[in-house]
Amino acid sequence: MAASPLPRWAPTPSPTKPLRSTTSSTAMVSWRGWSAWPSSPIFFPRCLSDSDPSKASPPASGVVDNVEAGTTEVFLTWKDLSVTAMNGRKGRAVILDKLSGYARPGEVLALMGPSGCGKTTLLDTLAGRLGPNMKESGDIMINGCRQKIASRTSAYVTQEDVLMVTLTVAEAVHYSAELQLPDSLTPAEKRSWADDVIKQMGLAAVAGTRIGGRVSKGISGGQRKRVSICIELLASPALIFLDEPTSGLDSAASYHVMSRIAGIAKRNGTTVVAAIHQPSTEVFELFHGLCLLANGKTVYFGPASKAMEFFDANGFPCPLRMNPSDHFLRMINIDFEDFEEESTVNVPHAAKVIQTLVGSSGSVAILDTEIEARQTNQGEYVVQQRQATFLTKSVVLTKRSMINMHRDIGYYWLRFGIYIALFLTIGTIFFNVGHNYSSIQARASMLMYTSTFMTMMAIGAFPSFVEDMKVFEKERRSGHYGVTEFVIANTLSSTVYLGLICVLPAIIAYYLTGLQRGIGHFFFFVVTLWACTMLVEGLMMIVAAIVPDFLLGIITGSGVQGLLMLNAGFFRLPNDLPKPIWKYPTYYISYHKYTTQGLYKNEFLGLVFPNLAGVDGVITGQYILKNNFQVELGYSKWVDLAILLGMVIIYRVIFLVIIKASDVAKPMIKSFLVKV
Repeated sequence: MAASPLPRWAPTPSPTKPLRSTTSSTAMVSWRGWSAWPSSPIFFPRCLSDSDPSKASPPASGVVDNVEAGTTEVFLTWKDLSVTAMNGRKGRAVILDKLSGYARPGEVLALMGPSGCGKTTLLDTLAGRLGPNMKESGDIMINGCRQKIASRTSAYVTQEDVLMVTLTVAEAVHYSAELQLPDSLTPAEKRSWADDVIKQMGLAAVAGTRIGGRVSKGISGGQRKRVSICIELLASPALIFLDEPTSGLDSAASYHVMSRIAGIAKRNGTTVVAAIHQPSTEVFELFHGLCLLANGKTVYFGPASKAMEFFDANGFPCPLRMNPSDHFLRMINIDFEDFEEESTVNVPHAAKVIQTLVGSSGSVAILDTEIEARQTNQGEYVVQQRQATFLTKSVVLTKRSMINMHRDIGYYWLRFGIYIALFLTIGTIFFNVGHNYSSIQARASMLMYTSTFMTMMAIGAFPSFVEDMKVFEKERRSGHYGVTEFVIANTLSSTVYLGLICVLPAIIAYYLTGLQRGIGHFFFFVVTLWACTMLVEGLMMIVAAIVPDFLLGIITGSGVQGLLMLNAGFFRLPNDLPKPIWKYPTYYISYHKYTTQGLYKNEFLGLVFPNLAGVDGVITGQYILKNNFQVELGYSKWVDLAILLGMVIIYRVIFLVIIKASDVAKPMIKSFLVKV
């Protein structure tokens, strides 16, 4: 038998078969033909557009934006790619320096290097997720042309696991399947699909366990990582980006997860790019390509099986029985060179190793050869996956949101308990206020405190809502659904729960105090309190969109509410408010104005009170509203309620506009920062 040209410590090549041709008809199976893929027990083939791929041709500009017709396979290349971080007055820092490489369909490309070498930045750049303070240059091409791949055609598994912690593993994957998979599949088929994913990722034993988080302990960190991978791979995307997919996993779990990902790539012709920190030898053998980075530069790019040969040829052989990845990372890590004298390990200076390897012609030769050899798919378009309809997404998100609100005690139930306790206190303090002259101020104070207290308590749900916003941002960037569906689902689900937690406390306070009898009066009282809480939740959504940090958000939201409350016409009568700013416009945009005036009209109109002691006669509630409280009587209480309901809608629309505007503003900010 002929001797192997590789050193005996080199890992055995991956058993993956050679790359299939991208024109293979076996890869082109529609969603309706998902059961016709017997070799794929985990994930099912991606859909194709109904149009004929052979008729697709790139525009003259060579730039394609989210096209739908074409091929399911993605050949990703990048040439002279550089990324610079702009730090304002501190200048600019080069994160990536003229990188070139490729990722082929059916293979796994591993991005490796020491911490801070630029792995995640390269991943974000290729996925189109760079922040506005990053300047990018160079070429990123898909199938040989500059086309923007749709988020629904690619998947990105972030390093941080952003999941809805109140759901079980099965629920999280099932709901994601209902969102991502098209309506041509029945709910039973989607559920079966999701169950297969759960089993193959080794999560069947914890399928009924809640994910857990800040309130309760749930599954382990490694299991959370596998849930994140399951969710992103449900729709069998053409291009998968993985940021530290093995973090939090033991060596056995890391191997099983990566072997399944490699199997998906092989069966479905999927292109996989993964940033890996420190893989085991077995995991390293699963990689087809290796991009080794140091200080933002390419140390090695080429087949993973030839990396050890490359290091050996440059005078840095791997010791016998040592993990190749450990050897590579130790040789190019410059973070601990200052302590080299205290180390018991004798290794060359990393800076010299990096300089030698970067300047080596072997890596460059391999790279140039492969890039030129693989430019075979030029002009072919990338499919944009079909998903569930807008209505289906809205219904699914509403159901998921209601389950989350029901199980998260911090969302509504803790507030509900506090409402009961405080409204019992209000009812006993103002118990049966009667109809004497002193009851006038008591009624007004009770109504003002009740409405303001309920609105201020809405801040208590802000931490839970911030967590929901993180899930929303992550799933929206992945293309699972849009901001409109999220706003509709959140509004519908919160409407139900806010109605439930308003009725019982309102009954306690209203009837213990002895306010004006009549079902119509009580109904108006409850609906007004409900509208207030809905409105404030919309306000906090706007705050969360602008200030995502929950501590700063609570402070900001409290400040805004305090400002509006102070100018509502209770603490300072409307005619006494300073005209600039506080009367116009703050008084008229304060929702507390319409709340208190609506509740005042509901309570005082129709009542009579004895005049001051020693004075004969009575005074009407209308007189009190006009002269004592300076209430605007030119319109009815129902107009005040209608204005509140209009504000509920307006605040939700403002939230939607802010999210939409941020998508437009971020590129503009990035362009401005680049020019500065």
